[in-house]
Order: sequence, then structure tokens, then C-alpha cells
Amino acid sequence: MADIHIEREHTLGLPAARKLAWRWAEQAENDFDMSCTYEEGDACDEVQFTRSGVSGTLRVSAERFELDARLGFLLGAFKDRIEGEIVKNLDTLLAGKKPATKAASAPKATAKKKKAG
Repeated sequence: MADIHIEREHTLGLPAARKLAWRWAEQAENDFDMSCTYEEGDACDEVQFTRSGVSGTLRVSAERFELDARLGFLLGAFKDRIEGEIVKNLDTLLAGKKPATKAASAPKATAKKKKAG
């Protein structure tokens, strides 16, 4: 098993960060066949993501993105490459650019939204 932990500070505030997190979840579903569940909170949102060989959480607050992922045995061998791709895509989103997608023609998936409360 291999773990990935990525943190990025930002000054977007929660509403704008929430929009980016939704875009990240849609991209994860489209490009990496992830199953994502989005849960909104008052001070922090969470995106739970999973697929065969990987699971994790993206926590989104008014000032920070924090991603934790656990890679299974087979994907653990590609940890550096996977982490690099996640960092690149997250940094691209934070920079306000449209991230490059592997499956530009794939139908757009919608993350499942779950309201905390």
C-alpha cells in the first residue's frame, strides 16, 4: 500500500473552492473512472473517491484543499506518477486554467451530492 497526501492553500473562499472541487470530482470520474460522492458542510466539504486499487478523500475549506489517497498494491508501484498527475491537475484548477483531459469526448459524469446535516 502507498499513501498520497497533498495540501494546497488558496484564497478563494468556500463557494469558489466548492466549484473547483466539483470540477475536480467530475474530472476524476471522467478521466480515471472514479466513483465520487460530494458532501457539503458548513465549513468544509468532502469528496470521497474510489475505484479498484485506490480510495481517498479531498477535503475543501475556505482556505485549503487537502487530499489523502491510499493506493493498492498494484497502483502503489506508480505512486510518484499518480501523485504528480494529481498535483498537476489540482494546481491547474487553482491557477484558473482548464485542466487537460484524457477523455475529452467522454460523456460528462455528475458526482453524487450528499448534504451533510
